[in-house]
Amino acid sequence: MGDTHGSESLLFLTDEQIRQGIEGMYFAYRGLTSEPDRILATMAYGRAHHRAVHFINRAPGTTVTNLLEILGVTKQSLNRVLRTLIEDGLVESRVGKVDKRERNLFLTEDGTRLEARLSDAQRTRMRSAYREAGPEAVAGFRRVLEAMMDKEMRRRNAALRGNKT
Repeated sequence: MGDTHGSESLLFLTDEQIRQGIEGMYFAYRGLTSEPDRILATMAYGRAHHRAVHFINRAPGTTVTNLLEILGVTKQSLNRVLRTLIEDGLVESRVGKVDKRERNLFLTEDGTRLEARLSDAQRTRMRSAYREAGPEAVAGFRRVLEAMMDKEMRRRNAALRGNKT
């Protein structure tokens, strides 16, 4: 297993090396969200709207309760976001077939187009970074991300990828 910082051991990192990793995550996230943020700003939307659209696209018919659990936001906050997306014709809320109290969420055609614009920019950036880093780094990066997730988030992440964990 090689490392990218000379004689650094992957088993022991100094506080400064950990800090650099944290800062790297902040800057990488900023890069990953910069183009979608520009698109969202033209619509007076924010990242909460983006996350909602993303996960509704990944799991069409998801419930409001499920989306609350994935996003980790308050019900009031999510309701504000969903109300805007529904009023603007990007998301459709349907009464549950089994439980009439449930609301199942779907993207409309306009919502699907917006999601594609937002995620295309991110896929382009990720694809470029993955190519530059190489397959071993990509596998290591995925392991690091998964190790940073809480157990429940790891389970949800695996479920989105179609893996049962």
